[in-house]
Amino acid sequence: MAFNDLLKQVGGVGRFQQIQVTLVILPVLLMASHNTLQNFTAAIPTHHCRAPAHANLSKDGGLEAWLPRDQRGRRESCLHFTFPQSGPPFPNGTEANSTGATEPCTNGWIYDNSTFPSTIVTEWDLVCSHRALRQLAQSLYMVGVLLGAMMFGYLADRLGRRKVLILNYLQTAVSGTCAAFAPNFPAYCAFRLLSGMSLASISLNCMTLSVEWMPIHTRAYVGTLTGYVYSLGQFLLAGMAYAVPHWRHLQLLVSVPFFAVFIYSWFFIESARWYSSSGRLDLTLKALQRVAQINGKQEEGAKLSMEVLQANLQKELTVGKGQASATELLRCPALRRLFLCLSMLWFATSFAYYGLVMDLQGFGVSMYLIQVIFGAVDLPAKLVCFLIINSLGRRPAQMASLLLAGICILVNGVVPQDQSIVRTSFAVLGKGCLAASFNCIFLYTGELYPTMIRTVTALLPETLGQPLPDTVQDLDSRWVPTQRETVTHPRKGKLRRQQQEQQKHMVPLRASAQEKTGLQD
Repeated sequence: MAFNDLLKQVGGVGRFQQIQVTLVILPVLLMASHNTLQNFTAAIPTHHCRAPAHANLSKDGGLEAWLPRDQRGRRESCLHFTFPQSGPPFPNGTEANSTGATEPCTNGWIYDNSTFPSTIVTEWDLVCSHRALRQLAQSLYMVGVLLGAMMFGYLADRLGRRKVLILNYLQTAVSGTCAAFAPNFPAYCAFRLLSGMSLASISLNCMTLSVEWMPIHTRAYVGTLTGYVYSLGQFLLAGMAYAVPHWRHLQLLVSVPFFAVFIYSWFFIESARWYSSSGRLDLTLKALQRVAQINGKQEEGAKLSMEVLQANLQKELTVGKGQASATELLRCPALRRLFLCLSMLWFATSFAYYGLVMDLQGFGVSMYLIQVIFGAVDLPAKLVCFLIINSLGRRPAQMASLLLAGICILVNGVVPQDQSIVRTSFAVLGKGCLAASFNCIFLYTGELYPTMIRTVTALLPETLGQPLPDTVQDLDSRWVPTQRETVTHPRKGKLRRQQQEQQKHMVPLRASAQEKTGLQD
C-alpha cells in the first residue's frame, strides 16, 4: 500500500493535480443542469381545452360557454362541455355548469405561454391522459443513469478512467444536442436515456480519477470541492432557464459545452494507480515520471525505475489483473457486504433526493426561486458534512445526513397541504441533508472499493486516514478478519489490532536497523 508515498515523491498536490482535478471537475457544473433539466423543459403551464372544431364562439357566447369549472371556480384542464352552455359561467359547479355533460379534450389544448413559451409538454401535448408520458421521459433518463453506472463502470475498470471519460463527454454532447433537435417524443426519450448513461459514468469516473491522483489527506477536500461545483451548477441552471425559457434552446445550451470538454479531455493523464492494479508497470512508471515533470520534480521522477516500482508495488503485481472481476462483489465476503450496504445507501439517497428536486412545481412558489434555494442550502450542509468527515469520519457523516433527511421528509409528509411555507422549509432542509449524503457517499464508495472495481452505513468500516485499497486482498485482510474476530472473539480481535499497531511502529525501526547495518558493512 505504498502508492501514497509514490504520489508524495512526484509532488503530492502539485501543479498537475491542481490542473487536472480542476478540468475533471469542471463538467460537473453542468451535471445538475441535465439531472434536473426537466423541471423547466417539461414544465406544465396552465392549460385548458381548445374549443371543438365545429364551435361558433361568437354565437355560443365565447370560449367560457365550452369550459366547465371545478369546485374552486377554476377552469377544468382536461374537460369541455359536450354542448355550449347558455348563461354566464357560474363558479363552484352551480347553475348551468352543473347540468352540462362533459367529455375529454378532443381538439387539443390552449397553454399559457407567459412563463414557459415552449416545453416538451406543450409541444407534444403531454397533459391529461398523456401526462404519464412526461414522467416516462424522466424515468427513462434515470434508467440510463443505472445502465451507465453499470456498463461504463465495468469498462472504466477494464479500459481505464481516461478513455471512458473521453467517450462519455462525446456521448453527452452528441445525445444532448440531438435531444434538442428531436423530431418527436420517442426520439427525445431515446436521446435522454443516452445522456443519462454517459452522465452517470462522468459523475463516478471524475471522482475516481481525481481521488486516485491525490494523497490520502486531500481526498475529503476533493470530494467536497466536487460537491460544491455541483451545487453551483444548480444556481447556473436557474439563471439559464430564466434567460432561455424555450426548451430546445435550453437543452442545446447545457449540451454544447461538452464538445469543448471532449477536446481537452484528451490531455488527461490516466490513473497510475489503475495502471499498477492492471499489471502495466511500464505505463505506471511513464505516468508518474510525466506527473513529476509537470510538478517540477524531475529529479524525484528520475529516481523512479521499474525496479523501484516492483519493490514498492509488489502486492499489486503479485495479484495481477486476472482477479479484477465483478464477480468479486458476490464471491468475496468483504465486498459482498460492502456491495449490499452501499447499494442500499445509493438507493435511499437517490430515491429521496430526486423525489424532492424533480417536483419544483409542486411547492406552489416560483420554480426559479425554489431552484436557487435548493442550491443555496447545499452550501452550509456540505460544509458541515466536510467538517464531520475530516474530524469524526465518513461513517458518522453518512449516518447523520441520512437520519436527518429521513426525519425532514417524514415530518413534511404529515404537514397539511395548505401550509406551503412549512412544507417547503422541511423539504429544503431534507434536500440539504441529502446533498450532504451524496457528497459523502461518492467519497465513501471510492475509498471502500479496491482500485480494480472502484466504479461500482452503520455496518461499513471507517476510511478516515486509510490508504486506498488496490486489491480485493487488501480489503479482505484489512476489514473482514478483524470484524469477525471482534464479534466472535473480542480478546483476539483486540490482540490483532495491537499487533497491527506494533507492526506499523516496527517498520521504521527495521528500516533504520537495515541502514545502520549497511553503513557498518
